[in-house]
Order: sequence, then C-alpha cells, then structure tokens
Amino acid sequence: MIKVVVVEDHPIMVEGLKNILRSDAGIEVSGAYGDGKSALQALEKGQPDVILMDVNLPDISGVNLCGEVKKKYEDIKIIALSIHDEQPVIHSMLQNGASGYVLKNALGNEIIHAIYAIMDGEEYLCSSTKEALKNADMELLKAIPRITRREKEILQLIGKGLTTMQIADQLFISTHTVESHRKNLMEKFGVNNTTSVVKLASEYKLL
Repeated sequence: MIKVVVVEDHPIMVEGLKNILRSDAGIEVSGAYGDGKSALQALEKGQPDVILMDVNLPDISGVNLCGEVKKKYEDIKIIALSIHDEQPVIHSMLQNGASGYVLKNALGNEIIHAIYAIMDGEEYLCSSTKEALKNADMELLKAIPRITRREKEILQLIGKGLTTMQIADQLFISTHTVESHRKNLMEKFGVNNTTSVVKLASEYKLL
C-alpha cells in the first residue's frame, strides 16, 4: 500500500484529490494539510511514501518546502501540483527534489500514473508539463545551472549576509571548503561575485 499525503490549501481541490486517490486500491491517503508548517510537523510523527504538494501555499513556497522535506526525509517522493506551466517554476521544483510535476487541470488518472511511476524510480511529467517544456526557451533551460544541496545551503547563507567564517562555523566545514563552493557557484553562474550569484539564483527561483 502506497501512503500518500496531500499538501494543498484549497478544500475543494483536497476533496477531489482524495476521491481520485481512494479509487485506487493500492493507494492510501494518510493525511491532508493546508500549509507547509503543519505538513512539516506531521512528518515528524510519521512519513508517507509520496507527498502531493501544491506549489503555491499560504506560508511557504512549494519550491522551498520541497527542498526542506527532501533535506530531512530523502526517501519521501514528491509530486508537484500546480496551475503554473512556466518552465522556471517546473525546473525549480525538480531542482529542489520533486520527482514529478502535474498540472491541476490534468486528468485524474495522470495523478495515479504519476504516483506509481515515481515509486518505480521514474520522473513523471504530465502531458501538459511535457508540452510546456518542449516549447520552453532552450537558452533559458541552458542558463539555469544545477546546484548541489550543499551549494544551495551556502548560497542561502551568503544571501543572509554571513561571512565565509560564519558559514563555515554554521555548517561545520572548513573556510577552505566554503571558498571552494563560492568559486564553483560563480563558475556555474558565469559571474565574478557571489552577489550576482544570489541575484540570479533568486530570479531562477533556486532559492
């Protein structure tokens, strides 16, 4: 039995998802939460196999929540649910650990297919998402670099104004390692200072 949690703040959408999921004998809805905070609190008590996660939540973006969940619970699979078919949003969710992306206007059976696909270790994009990526600006696709989890942590701390020494202390790593990550980030983004890295990362919704 695949245990699924729904994180979605629209009650009608939640009920619709529950009805779709309950139609499949191999899936069990183990919880539904309307914001990121309550979802994170629930995960401390027990983890599902899959989270269906709205990209737009009232207290935290789905992008950031996805990253937080994957940082703490690597084995949980996440499927993004969204009205957005813009390529940067799709890319940001996948970059932050989502295994699937399904638009809210997709057919109900696509959600079921997505759950089974990601449980088999595949990445699942609904047909509309695939179409959106196919028509995306390929130059923008190439422009958005892939950063590691550690690089993202360091980037977030740089954005908060921490020095190399402070970052090293907070992450329990050497200053040399922090400087190495700084250099790698500047190379990946094609700029010569970390201020520009932070600015671009924010524009690409990587933060």
